[in-house]
Amino acid sequence: MPLPESRRRVRWAAMARLPPAPSTVRGHVPAEPPEPRPLEPSGAEMRRLVSAAMERIVAHHASLPDQPAADVEGAVETARALASPLPREGTPVEELLELLFERAVPKSFNTAGPGYLAYIPGGGLFASVLADLIAGAVNRYVGVFAAAPALSQLEADAVAWLAEIVGYPTGAGGARGILTSGGSLANFSAVVTARREKLPEDFLAGTLYASDQVHHSVTRAAALAGFPAGAVRMVESDREFRLRPDRLAEAIAADRRAGRRPFLVVASAGTTNTGAVDPLRVIAELCRREGLWLHADAAYGGFFMLTEAGRRAMDGLALADSVCLDPHKGMFLPYGTGALLVRDGAALARAHHGGAEYLPAVPDDPDLVDFHELSPELSRPFRGLRVWLALKLHGVEAFRDALEEKLALAHRLCDGVRAIPGVEVAAAPQLSLFAFALAPPGRSWAAAADDDAEALDRLNLDFLDRVNRRRRVFLTGTRLGGRFVLRACVLHLRTHGDRIDAALEDLTAAAAEALAAHR
Repeated sequence: MPLPESRRRVRWAAMARLPPAPSTVRGHVPAEPPEPRPLEPSGAEMRRLVSAAMERIVAHHASLPDQPAADVEGAVETARALASPLPREGTPVEELLELLFERAVPKSFNTAGPGYLAYIPGGGLFASVLADLIAGAVNRYVGVFAAAPALSQLEADAVAWLAEIVGYPTGAGGARGILTSGGSLANFSAVVTARREKLPEDFLAGTLYASDQVHHSVTRAAALAGFPAGAVRMVESDREFRLRPDRLAEAIAADRRAGRRPFLVVASAGTTNTGAVDPLRVIAELCRREGLWLHADAAYGGFFMLTEAGRRAMDGLALADSVCLDPHKGMFLPYGTGALLVRDGAALARAHHGGAEYLPAVPDDPDLVDFHELSPELSRPFRGLRVWLALKLHGVEAFRDALEEKLALAHRLCDGVRAIPGVEVAAAPQLSLFAFALAPPGRSWAAAADDDAEALDRLNLDFLDRVNRRRRVFLTGTRLGGRFVLRACVLHLRTHGDRIDAALEDLTAAAAEALAAHR
């Protein structure tokens, strides 16, 4: 009696897993073992490759405090020397690791080191190294729920935890979100979602509002979303570089009178220039009255919601319709880890839905997430494991403690900078970022006449260069009111009190040298 079809399938599947039986046919010569396949290393070779890389990685991490905060001297020449044609044959891994760790990696900003106070740091938490190794090794696809249900659930959990941190409701019918490559893509999807909800048909008359301190990714997102030049209204900021609600209300009213269609306000929860936090609760109330979508760009500041001081500074963040976060900033994860959260998760799905016959059906259960339905991406890496493993391994309290430390260190650094002769704080820390400038004795940077601006710029550019040449810390500058200032952002996983002390020593010495050179 033949086996039923279902049992035959099980039997053949089991047989397929068995090693081939030795031949018993007389005179049969067993086949030669297959040639090694270079793209499919053996278990022993995999262990050798990972061990060789890990030896270098561990040594690199151990040396981070002693590495220069930045070293780009001769970096262009190194880059040109490393350019090579398409390789025809393989190269031993030891040679490649030497090239990377001895030549390429050192000639860069040390973004993983404790002295990196520039831009907005990304720490490179080691747990995420492990997550990326696992994610790359298993190579599972999580853009469609049906392809990896359990792993999709892990990423959905990670997104829900981020929503909880900012104060959004979670669960069925609550907030939804996506992990992105960073804040730029998150802001783009936010603009598209707001456009779909508020201007579903003709959107060319739509207008967007943000402070004159907003991140440039917002204006770029508006252009990519199809809005004409000038659709983004830059609203005046106050003396603390925060968006002025009165000026915002005036701009909205003027556009309505002119027949325009206001639909979106972008508020900043930690600007790149000064770390300023816009008055979120007041802006949220204005948006509610005017029927506008409120998006909060909290790429830098959002994770300070874990701290008491951060919650005070960002009061009203949870009232925003959408929030941008960068786990590669406030969670210390590697670059390439951003997030967009939307309070009404269905709105995110409406903006990004696009089915195809070759895709599996979207789950009917609202608790199950198909990420390709919420995002511009269909093919995408398994970013969620970086966030999930880091929070599971360490717990959220470890991140809270680290962020509390960064807030305290930023205020300590700012107080020390204020005490340096000739230095003025141009923007005090509202979170962990602040700006400052140097002026000659008897003169004020803030009150200097316009005809002194060029000389002050030269002085402060020299001041910055003298600090960075010492290579213990790396700072960057920006412009406030058209004048050059230095800025320091304390948000690095590995930055502690000893590095703040080193920064103050170098700033004090560099200020004295710059003043002497510019008499």
